[in-house]
Amino acid sequence: MSSTEPSLSWKGAKLMLLCLLWISPSTSYQDQSLQCEIILGAVSLPVLEQQGDIVLGGLFSLHDMVVEPSLSFTSTPPPAQCTRFNFRTFRWMQTMIFAIEEINRDGKLLPNITLGYKIYDSCSTPHQALKAAMELMGSEKSSGIEGKLQSKGSCNETVPVVIGDGGSTQSLVVARFLGVFHVPQVSYFSSCACLSDKKEFPAFLRTMPSDFFQVDALVQLVKHFGWTWVGVIAGDDAYGRGGANIFAKEVRKLGACVALHEIIPKNRAQAAISSIVSNIRSSRARVILVFAVEQDAAALFDEALRWGLTGIQWLASEAWSTAAVLSTPRKYHHILQGSMGFAIRRAHIPRLQDFLLRLNPSSPDAHEDPFLVPFWEEVFQCSLGVRAKGQLNNAEGKPPCSGTEELESITNIYSDVSQLRISYNVYKAVYAIAHALKAMRSCVKGKGPFPQQACPDTDNIQPWQLLHYIKQVAHLNSFGDEIKFDENGDPAAMYDLVNWQLRPNGGMEFVTIGKFDETTAAESQKLQIQEHSILWNGNKTKVPLSVCSNICPPGTRKAIRPNFPVCCHDCVVCTAGEINAIECVRCLPEFWSNAERTVCIPKQLEFLSFSDAIGITVTAISLIGSLITCVVAFIFSCHRTTPIVRANNSELSFLLLFSLTLCFLCSLTFVGRPSEWSCMLRHTAFGITFVLCISCILGKTIVVLIAFKATLPGSNVMKWFGPAQQKAIIAFCTLVQVIICTVWLVVAPPTPRKRMPRESAIVILLCDEGSRIAFALVLGYIGLLACLCLLLAFLARKLPDNFNEARLITFSMLIFCAVWVAFIPAYISSPGKYSTVTEVFAILASSYGLLGCIFAPKCYIILLRPEKNTRKYLMSKAANDKF
Repeated sequence: MSSTEPSLSWKGAKLMLLCLLWISPSTSYQDQSLQCEIILGAVSLPVLEQQGDIVLGGLFSLHDMVVEPSLSFTSTPPPAQCTRFNFRTFRWMQTMIFAIEEINRDGKLLPNITLGYKIYDSCSTPHQALKAAMELMGSEKSSGIEGKLQSKGSCNETVPVVIGDGGSTQSLVVARFLGVFHVPQVSYFSSCACLSDKKEFPAFLRTMPSDFFQVDALVQLVKHFGWTWVGVIAGDDAYGRGGANIFAKEVRKLGACVALHEIIPKNRAQAAISSIVSNIRSSRARVILVFAVEQDAAALFDEALRWGLTGIQWLASEAWSTAAVLSTPRKYHHILQGSMGFAIRRAHIPRLQDFLLRLNPSSPDAHEDPFLVPFWEEVFQCSLGVRAKGQLNNAEGKPPCSGTEELESITNIYSDVSQLRISYNVYKAVYAIAHALKAMRSCVKGKGPFPQQACPDTDNIQPWQLLHYIKQVAHLNSFGDEIKFDENGDPAAMYDLVNWQLRPNGGMEFVTIGKFDETTAAESQKLQIQEHSILWNGNKTKVPLSVCSNICPPGTRKAIRPNFPVCCHDCVVCTAGEINAIECVRCLPEFWSNAERTVCIPKQLEFLSFSDAIGITVTAISLIGSLITCVVAFIFSCHRTTPIVRANNSELSFLLLFSLTLCFLCSLTFVGRPSEWSCMLRHTAFGITFVLCISCILGKTIVVLIAFKATLPGSNVMKWFGPAQQKAIIAFCTLVQVIICTVWLVVAPPTPRKRMPRESAIVILLCDEGSRIAFALVLGYIGLLACLCLLLAFLARKLPDNFNEARLITFSMLIFCAVWVAFIPAYISSPGKYSTVTEVFAILASSYGLLGCIFAPKCYIILLRPEKNTRKYLMSKAANDKF
């Protein structure tokens, strides 16, 4: 609020507001001499007051409800009657009186000043609270038949500050009313976050932390225990609705879900509450927050008992977290045992219990207390025969009191001072006002906070001036707690986390198991919990699980159910190559999921290894082929002087056998882990050795063809195809392939490469050709020579010879070409290492084809038919074929 005095007199504003609210219908707007007549009711509200130099107003909901009279609209309605006396609130009221008398008795805080009080019962209803607030503003009633107030400026002295009310709904109404006059209101129990709005409630302060902080603590509690499926039940008032809405909003930000959000109606109709209990059971939520005052919570638990609802972990809002009206009756114990909630810090106030037990209706000043009679009759269940105005007669049918009743003999909520939490708030509110009054009286002229540095007139305290000083209060009380208000009029938020635990004697005990301190800078340190001290519902030590769907096991992911909250899901197994964290996550290309789908592990490397079955088979076949070739060479060497060896150009035969040996051995370069050297060697060795082999066969074919052409008369062709020319042909053909391979290795050599298919658990190691054009040229050149060789051999197939080698070359080339024609589609379509296997088998198959077709028949004659290995036989066969 501004430090300047309001331009409108607060008394004048009060009268204007009252005139606007209640203008007598008998008046005429045209009458300029009209005097404002305000109907407030024929009966004054009961008030407990004590005179003093400064009188503090007080509003306490001493009754839980009001019995509204039936309205005929033909006569003045009778006054509303309050019922269901509340011992807990009566203790709060007595704490206010105790604090005022303690300040007066001590005399150090406010020397030569006596504080008084004027206390009304708001009966837990906004209408009654507003009426009480209006009376605190000093309305004086006439004794007219219609009970009209003549507002001629005649008013009782007003209170400069009001302590109360308890309920947020009542405080909302009162704060709007008092805010018009800038009368400070200090509430001890109203926690609605909406009351922190200083634009709407400029004069409202409180010693009770805002629900915003309480909700923050509750959300941190839900987060700490991992609850994701939480129910919320609120009272149908500003406190319940406001707190529950903030909680639902904040808990959703955590990723948790609200299983149900229900409202307890104020009429507490059984059908409506029964529906709430039914929804709790069907929701399958095991953690339920009840954000309501103790009366609404009791109605809910009564219905839960009727339904036999058990196994629920109840979370209590501050309003009932330490409510004796719920903890004392044993009927609630088996469903509320283990309940947990936040309560404001408690304190032990010395001498308060003795003060509470001093009451006696037979004392001289007892007749001045309109609330003592209903309290006494409710405690001892007897009738004093005295009725205060506005009080419902609840003593009908009860025996008269004997006069021997003593409060010391009774143990109830009123006399229990073990949980002084709200009472402590009342105590702090009184002392905050007292310190504000002290600061006001200590103002030094010329250094005041108001215009021209003026100080307030302490003999005529203006509420708006006192409001300024209350906002500036900052002191440590006798309990070591700092009392001050922030810019919103809220105190520092510090809570105890209490757990409802059954004592061995069957009573309920509030055990402090943690605390929440909003002033702590570190977010992670605001909530501190001693988990080993917690007993959950059902006397269990294991944290209850409250989820819509069970946690998905490792290797599965959440699949949200249609038309359900995000916390409700099914568990779907992750596909191969994925692991789950929150959702199934694809592993990096070089990794694959394990069998449980819980962690990514390196993929297995796949290549044609010497250790696997195919590698061993290839190696064996290659070595056997090279060994057979060496054996054939040895046989030819041993029989090199025989006609069959000499007749087929023994030098070319030995060179061909050497090249075949290299062909068999070059297949070994395809086995083993690919490296830069092995990749370059395998393709170049393969290309050159096969060209050498085909060149030798081509030379033999040319020799066979030319040899028979040279037998014609006058032909001298053989001189152009002698041994030197044959070697030149072989060297030239091989040199072309060498040049192709050299250019290939220089420009784009084959290199090792990893092929990592996304849907496979292996990494394929292979040799990339580097240049597909070069690879095609190598194969194409081999194919060209093979085709040329096949053509020449085909032309020479019918030449006369006892051993027609041209026919054998034709068969070998047919096999060679067939193998490599089949190789191309097989190579392209083979996955992984099998493409390498296909290439190796093509090399081995063509090598064996050449070895078998060309040399097997010769070895057969040399070893098994030596009679045919003679010059006579060969010449006779040739002569027969010639003629």
